[in-house]
Amino acid sequence: MKKLLILLCSFSSLLFSQTDKQSFGITFSGFVKTDIFYDTRQSVTIREGHFLLYPQNENLDINSNDINDKSSFNILSIQSRANAKITGPEVIGAKPSAVLEGEFFGTSDADINGFRLRHAFVKLDWEETSLLVGQTWHPMFIVEMFPGVVSFNTGAPFQPFSRNPQIRLTHSFDKIKLIAVAASQRDFTSNGPNGFTSTYLRNSVVPNLNAQLQYSGKEIFAGAGIDYKQLTPRIVTTENIKTDNTVSSLAFTGFAKLSFDPLTFKFQGVYGGNLADHLMLGGYAVKSLDTLNGVEEYTALKCFSVWGEISVGKNIEYAVFAGYTKSLGADDNIVDTYYGRGTNIENVFRVSPRVQFNFGSLRFSTELEYTSAGYGTPNNLNKGKIENVKDFTNLRIIGAVYYFF
Repeated sequence: MKKLLILLCSFSSLLFSQTDKQSFGITFSGFVKTDIFYDTRQSVTIREGHFLLYPQNENLDINSNDINDKSSFNILSIQSRANAKITGPEVIGAKPSAVLEGEFFGTSDADINGFRLRHAFVKLDWEETSLLVGQTWHPMFIVEMFPGVVSFNTGAPFQPFSRNPQIRLTHSFDKIKLIAVAASQRDFTSNGPNGFTSTYLRNSVVPNLNAQLQYSGKEIFAGAGIDYKQLTPRIVTTENIKTDNTVSSLAFTGFAKLSFDPLTFKFQGVYGGNLADHLMLGGYAVKSLDTLNGVEEYTALKCFSVWGEISVGKNIEYAVFAGYTKSLGADDNIVDTYYGRGTNIENVFRVSPRVQFNFGSLRFSTELEYTSAGYGTPNNLNKGKIENVKDFTNLRIIGAVYYFF
């Protein structure tokens, strides 16, 4: 019995020693945030007005009064979130880590206050190479320099906004990074005959592909990227005939961040087709239709966008964001349905100055967000370019209180 006790003690000591050497770590962080906002016009939004894209088009009643010329007000805390970062012992020569993050934004307006997944990925870091597998920001959302606006839209529809399940390989050469990504869709999806769903990308078999080059210096961060997407809108026509026609599109981005203490400048430009899954203008449309069998062919709707931001200060931050995006139509004339986002919008413009007061973990923020959208009629015989444009504007006044942990 004595020998057995000694053996058990020795084994326990060895086990705890191994556990100590190969210990795992977890760090929790996040914030609690409440937004208070007032809008001068009904707008295209997500989650009870919290995520604002642009003001709504004119909607006349029987007396020719614009129904959407109506202000609104709300208070919400659904952006509050929690983040867990997990680290562990070295494996296959790499430092492993994982991130799990969620918030109370829900997955739809019906699910508001519901806890939803934002980020969930595993990352392996070698000396010059890293591999990320899981859900996180799409590479066109530049984590190192996205807009710091108070509004939860984070600069959309000018800034690409999407989180995607993906495989991301990054290789570093001193100050240069090469990034290659293959991604699917989950919460941010493309539009089509069955509404917004990931089905069209899944049925194309080819993942969303992205390549990017980044330079990171002492005062300058800059880069450029290219994105390829292929969708299969239908696998059966309205006449019950099998089909597998696809629509392909390319998108390009360039970006820069200049840090000259105490000033910071950020700029990004995007040009491309079928960007509705990034909460941007565009999508695709039917360019030909065989009325006998219902077979459709498609053409991508293009747009370009540009945004910039200047900020100064830390304890008290003063900043202004400005963005502009314009629909460019397609490469072909259009004969039938449009699938996308804002397909009757010719342009959107926004300017939003803000002031933020930081007291350690506590932050008070206020922002004025002026957004103008030009609505018109797509001309099918002129490649879907939008004509007879009329502008509508919304002024959002927002205040926010954060507590970071």
